[in-house]
Amino acid sequence: MPMFGLIPKEEKFFEMFKIMTQNIVEGAKLLKEMLNNFPERQAIQQKIKKIEHEGDNQTHEIIKKLNKSFITPFDREDIYALAATLDDILDLIDAASHRIVMYNIDHPTPAAKGLAFIILKACESVDKAVAKLGDKFEHFSEFCVEINSLENEGDRICHESISELFQNEKDPIQLIKWKEIYETLEKVIDKCEDTANILESVVLKNA
Repeated sequence: MPMFGLIPKEEKFFEMFKIMTQNIVEGAKLLKEMLNNFPERQAIQQKIKKIEHEGDNQTHEIIKKLNKSFITPFDREDIYALAATLDDILDLIDAASHRIVMYNIDHPTPAAKGLAFIILKACESVDKAVAKLGDKFEHFSEFCVEINSLENEGDRICHESISELFQNEKDPIQLIKWKEIYETLEKVIDKCEDTANILESVVLKNA
């Protein structure tokens, strides 16, 4: 049975959210590519920045449409919260890539590559979950469970990597740089989990 079947829907919101999540996945792919193709990091960071600007524009379009719409497919506060959280994911991907370039990092660490891989997986799960809005929501909870599991793994890698920094890194400047990069990467995954929580709330309210 289609989700929200008894509610007159403004289908455009679902399309706009889909564009946002596609941008997020593209940004996550570029972040992973940056760490795997490090000599090209500056050029790739510029591509991420362009996608981040596109994400900002899409967020503004959703808010404008929300303010003009009399009937919405689900609660206005949930539409706003979902748009804001999706925007935060892309902002943090951009922030992480910017720090890697700005801090003149010599080479990526295995932990950074691992976090980038988890970010991509989490963003892909967000994309799949958002695609279920306004449609059948079978397997919806599986995507949210996967995001929660990825967030736990991201936490583990981040905490272990920072602990290792304090144990082994002799240069305090390098320690500060990498600690901030790890924490920013981990925040991306946290925002994916925040998105999953909002989506679960929407489904529970409207199922």
